[in-house]
Amino acid sequence: MKQLQYIKLPQYSTESGKATNITLSYQTFGKPLGDAPIVLVNHALTANSNVIGVSGWWNDLIGKGKCIDTERYTILAFNVPGNGFDEKPENTIDNYKDFTARDIAKLFLLGLEQLKVDVLFAVIGGSTGGGVAWEMAAIKSSFIENLIPVATDWKSTDWLLANCHIQDSILNNSVNPLFDARLHAMTLYRTPESFTQKFKRAQEETDVFKVESWLNYHGNSLNDRFQLSAYKLMNQILRTVDITRGRAGFIKVASKISSNIHIVTINSDLFFKTEENWKTYADLITIKDNVTINEIKSIHGHDAFLIEFDQLSKILRPIFQKKDEALNEKENYYLKRCL
Repeated sequence: MKQLQYIKLPQYSTESGKATNITLSYQTFGKPLGDAPIVLVNHALTANSNVIGVSGWWNDLIGKGKCIDTERYTILAFNVPGNGFDEKPENTIDNYKDFTARDIAKLFLLGLEQLKVDVLFAVIGGSTGGGVAWEMAAIKSSFIENLIPVATDWKSTDWLLANCHIQDSILNNSVNPLFDARLHAMTLYRTPESFTQKFKRAQEETDVFKVESWLNYHGNSLNDRFQLSAYKLMNQILRTVDITRGRAGFIKVASKISSNIHIVTINSDLFFKTEENWKTYADLITIKDNVTINEIKSIHGHDAFLIEFDQLSKILRPIFQKKDEALNEKENYYLKRCL
């Protein structure tokens, strides 16, 4: 794993008015900072900044010669403070309800300011990370050239709020909170059809259904690699996504965002319903002409953004190839001048 780097953000004042010292950790991949267009990757609920390489969770999308080519771009990924990836107890956050998705967006923007980043070619995030990406675009409307929210939304719907409330209850009341919360979440990340295709009601030799063993595996895996405080915090971030909170309505807020907006939705997503994304698209095209929407077709539900890489790459390739072509023209220009 590539070494973590750190940024100190002292006395950050949260949206709730609490002052706290924040340590922001991050990783970079591909071209060095300052040498190439920057793609910021915002991680999902139980993920982290390790997007590629050993245990990289988006290896199929990002890398040498891949859709987001590390030979063309600088890949930057922050960890949500308190997600536990740095394994430093002093950086855990217990007062998780003091933080919102907008706080995380502000912290990422402060980190980028310290890194002297003037513009981002793209911000891409799946699920929770996509919600934070929306919040970043609403705060700094001309900073991001391409906003790419994947399997997410600009707000937490009532359905999402309900499930986050259930998760919070499990995390605070269960005798095995991480395990139980993960079991509940996994049934939302997939679909009944996905389970049927994968398990077919098959049983293990011990008379346990394979779907039960699979759920137990995911619960135990999360127990081994994640912290309770981190899960509580990330669930809180997910439930507080709302770029209109304290502002005007969606159309008025979105009208100020100059970014090209490329929405990627999943037809079977039970978590962030595709109907909500299509409604967002319908609203956006009344005020902007630089908006697209593409739909991943899959039986696997919300997790399709981590499974259907061929479809996701095909959707995203035009965004990144267009920049590649411009870079090639620039390289050829300078090469000719040098000859």
